[in-house]
Amino acid sequence: MKTWAEWFYNSDDWKDTRESFLQSKDYICERCGEPAKIAHHKIWLTKENINDVSISLCWDNLEALCQDCHNKEHHKKIKKMRYRFDENGNILPPISNKK
Repeated sequence: MKTWAEWFYNSDDWKDTRESFLQSKDYICERCGEPAKIAHHKIWLTKENINDVSISLCWDNLEALCQDCHNKEHHKKIKKMRYRFDENGNILPPISNKK
């Protein structure tokens, strides 16, 4: 959790919204059907929009996700890097391996 958002995620307003939203989705991930425990913000929270309740607390901006789908969402832009070696065992620069 980002330090600038701790107050929000610890607030009663967020806790109530999160719980009610996940309950309305029967705690089922909207992407894969596995058990959901995260109310994900479709428009990610920033320092600039965290006080805008139409983004931070609005159900239209939330999606019930399992941990795996949430991780995929937040890490999908990060390219995995794989190291390779030459015939002498020397390390070569990593190559991008998009997953």
